[in-house]
Amino acid sequence: MSTFQTLQPSTLSRDAFVNAFADIYEHSPWVAEKAFDLGQDASIDQIETLHQRMSDILLSADHASQLALINAHPDLAGKAAVQGELTEASTHEQAGAGIHQCTAEEFQRFTELNDAYKAKFKFPFIMAVKGSNRHQILAAFETRIHNPVDTEFKCALAEINKIALFRLLTL
Repeated sequence: MSTFQTLQPSTLSRDAFVNAFADIYEHSPWVAEKAFDLGQDASIDQIETLHQRMSDILLSADHASQLALINAHPDLAGKAAVQGELTEASTHEQAGAGIHQCTAEEFQRFTELNDAYKAKFKFPFIMAVKGSNRHQILAAFETRIHNPVDTEFKCALAEINKIALFRLLTL
């Protein structure tokens, strides 16, 4: 089990807890609010325990809440990235995957895939990009675009939970 390096969740007030964990799930502080409301004890000072709690909250949420959280995520190599409008966490994640180093042709392919994916699924392509490079991301994009909608919805939730764990591990 891993402990947090910069804070001790079990000792935080509700406001401090929500502030600390509000963007673990992209623009969705409701996950942190519900995690706090389940009660505070020393077990949530373990990253994996808090992550499991937060993951369970997402997976047990209603479809509309899940879809809203999925839609809160930016396109990979999309306009928000190019214009510098991503959250700090998303900026670091995409930069770590080398997305900022895309050639003009690669940016064009990302744009085409983002548009086709959103037209088919009605939500953005989600991938926990840590440990991947832009070529692997494009390959995953080109494979997953052929999945059925329900498969991609479940995949998006699983990828969001991976992203959340990566973000928690930085605290």
